Amino acid sequence: MQPTNSLKLFLCIASITLITNVAHAAPPTHPKLSVQLWSVKDDVSKDFEGTLTQLAGMGFQGVEFAGNFGSYADDAPGLNKFLKKTGLKVSGAHVGFDKLTPENFSQTVKFYKAIGCPYLIIPMDKRAATLEGAKAVAQELSALEQQLKHSGMHMGYHNHKQEMLDQNGDTSWNVIAKNTPATVVLEQDVAWTEAAGKDPVTVVRQNPGRFLATHYKAAAPVEGNKENPIIGLDTTDWKSLIIANRTVGGTQWFVVEQEIYPEGMTPLQSVAASLKGLQQILAQIPIKK
Repeated sequence: MQPTNSLKLFLCIASITLITNVAHAAPPTHPKLSVQLWSVKDDVSKDFEGTLTQLAGMGFQGVEFAGNFGSYADDAPGLNKFLKKTGLKVSGAHVGFDKLTPENFSQTVKFYKAIGCPYLIIPMDKRAATLEGAKAVAQELSALEQQLKHSGMHMGYHNHKQEMLDQNGDTSWNVIAKNTPATVVLEQDVAWTEAAGKDPVTVVRQNPGRFLATHYKAAAPVEGNKENPIIGLDTTDWKSLIIANRTVGGTQWFVVEQEIYPEGMTPLQSVAASLKGLQQILAQIPIKK
């Protein structure tokens, strides 16, 4: 597949930004712009500090962690100091239920609180493939949210395709939403929602105020997917979704995630291109005061 002219432009911009090794102050946006570090997991594994510094240089204002902290795995104060140096905030973290069991809860919460993480988001649970399983997930989320009550943090749940599929007139996503407190964050993954044939804007409007962080992803890695994976070159109605997130969703963070990379582009270049695409769309939608 040969890159289109538009994609080449994105790639050129991305390549230029990637040579910047010093973070700069990103322009203010609403919501703020974060990146899920799973998007560049190999780069993070090879060079944690260098990769986060590059992401800050691109214009990201925050990062969402996915379990890799480089040399800071047991050094929350050190990680917090490094993040301040880059200018990056922590928009949230994907944390499995196994890290929140009674024996692990205190240590996990202490670490994330020390780096200023507002949301602990369950990335996926196989139980949520069924409605009954989703009820069990909701019960566990609710119990953990209660435990976090005085921590300043909140639990959250991130969807894949399975949560959005219709089952006997309902979805696992709806079951989780209905059976958890309104303070539990519903982190919608736009690409997975669309992969299930659902409208992301409708999903936001069904549960106002609960989409504090949203995964802005153009394409999910599903079999036969031919969607362009770069935001702005795909078919998602981002303008309508941005307006819904701003006015109904209560969204504080747009979290760019990349799981498909165009031929000839690295993960970092792909993420940079999606960020630039999103920024261009945001520039067309004035923030109402």
